[in-house]
Parts: sequence; C-alpha cells; structure tokens
Amino acid sequence: MNYVIDTNIITALMKKDLRIKAKLQEMVIRGKEVFISAISYYEIKRGLLAAAAKKRLGVFHQMCGQLGILYLDNLEIFERASEIYADLKREGKPIGDADILIAATALTQNLIVVSDDSDFERIRNIILENWLAGE
Repeated sequence: MNYVIDTNIITALMKKDLRIKAKLQEMVIRGKEVFISAISYYEIKRGLLAAAAKKRLGVFHQMCGQLGILYLDNLEIFERASEIYADLKREGKPIGDADILIAATALTQNLIVVSDDSDFERIRNIILENWLAGE
C-alpha cells in the first residue's frame, strides 16, 4: 500500500525532522509512493503565505513536486466523506472536515494515512501510521 501524509507530518518534514526524513527514504527504497492531499497542500500553503515565508514556500513546492498531490477529483471521495461525517456525528465524535476529506481520499484510493492526529483513529477501516511516534 502507498501513503498520504497529513499536514502535521508535512510540517515535521519541513522542520527537517529526522524520523520523518528516514521513514520517507525507507518508503522510496521499498518502492512505495507517498502523496500529499490537496487539503494538506491548502493548509500548508495558506499558512506559509500568511507568514510571508518565501524560503519555506520554495521548500514546500519542491517537496510537492517530489511527492505528488492527490486531488479531490471524483464524487466517490465526497460520498465516502459524507458517510464518515454522518457516522461520526451519530456517534457524537465529530472531527474536522479537512481530516474527513483526507480520510475519504485515503479510503477510496486504498492508502495509509500518516498522521500525528488522533482524530483519524475515530474513522472506521482507516489504516493509520504515526511516523513521529516511530510506527
């Protein structure tokens, strides 16, 4: 299986976290693909633009070119996201729309979500890894 990394993992990578860098290199060696969700792209880019962090913005764009972006480009993602939202709301355990859309993308494309955010644990059938915790 391939991977989609969450915003907090991208942030750690941009801060040169050695655990994330090593895990990413391991995935490349193993022939796995690692993607960034368009949602995470938006979250990171808006923050960098708001902070006028031009150098970090360049680093981010280079990273995106190396990893690739997953777009919200089919209705199946939104159907799955709607189901996730409804399930979590019924259970009284809602999470943010950004995480729901990332999870729905991962589920529809058979990807592992890499995140340091425990909210993903509430989503049924998600495969989750936390490279910051050494998983």
